[in-house]
Amino acid sequence: MSDSTSLPQIDQEILALIDRRQQLVATQLGGEDRSGGLPAALADAEKVAEKISLTAQTGVSVNARRSILRHIVSACYQASKPELVAFLGPVDSYSHLAALEYFGGGTDLSPVSSIGAVFDAVSRGDCGHGIVPIENSTDGRIVDTLGRLAQGHVNITGELLLAIHHNLLSLSPREEIRQVHSKPQALSQCRGWLADHLPGVELVETASTAAAAEAAAATPGIAAVASLAAATRYGLGVVQASIEDNRHNVTRFAVLGSGAPEPTGDDKTTLLFEVQHRPGALADVMGIVRDHGLNLTWIESFPQPGRPNEYFFIVEFPGHQAERAVAGVIATLRQQTQHLAVLGSYPQGRKV
Repeated sequence: MSDSTSLPQIDQEILALIDRRQQLVATQLGGEDRSGGLPAALADAEKVAEKISLTAQTGVSVNARRSILRHIVSACYQASKPELVAFLGPVDSYSHLAALEYFGGGTDLSPVSSIGAVFDAVSRGDCGHGIVPIENSTDGRIVDTLGRLAQGHVNITGELLLAIHHNLLSLSPREEIRQVHSKPQALSQCRGWLADHLPGVELVETASTAAAAEAAAATPGIAAVASLAAATRYGLGVVQASIEDNRHNVTRFAVLGSGAPEPTGDDKTTLLFEVQHRPGALADVMGIVRDHGLNLTWIESFPQPGRPNEYFFIVEFPGHQAERAVAGVIATLRQQTQHLAVLGSYPQGRKV
């Protein structure tokens, strides 16, 4: 490149390369489902950014390179196979951050008002995928998600483990804060810090962390427990970062879709089943999983609506339903349970 090359010329070359990349992505995708391909492509882009940054003596930071490449990758996928992805809104909620991490900023993301609405959008075909919280390391299972999974209609096609960092945001300094707003789960996960550092301050529950940030931006003396992205959007100061009581606070998100991802060699399978109401029935099921050499990594129970003392169970273990051991467990459990549904076999999620 000569010294006379102008910045607009460079920009034109960059955009031309992006167009070439998108055409190659479209050719590679063909008619295949993209649910497994995009996360892998985003991970590869991050590795490229980190590798180049190791040898680059000058230029933009590794985080900037990573962000730029991730956006290009997701935009190329979106241009090749346009779709909407539903998430539990509003914008800057933790579900929104999870959607951005999994699908990238170039994907069209659609906020909806409830977890049930995410399931409905995917099952109706309004959105190709959705993302919902399924479990938090502090507060446990997300009941609304498990209840809708039990109804069927959509599959789990992926997962993401998002580190949750709650931040105290306000227009006011700490000594002038009179109320702290946030959704109940966020307040619960920060109850110890709030009791120690803001004793006597009124805690106000809101529909979302983003709604709390909006209230804090409108009224001095109100603080919000919310994400750093919400602080940027609403022009709030960070009074204190990372006030969560559990420093390893993680929410696991399930990606919903209608497809069935192919095996990757690093997968997990989620099953839902119902057993007979008799002593030892659940233990018998656990024995079947053990005898096939599989290790349960998660088990949850929840009551069946309108049927007192009867429960559905959800279990997870490593492996894909296309593999012999997993297929054997599924076949045996179909004979030994009153009802069994494969909620999905999908790549193991990464923590971000």
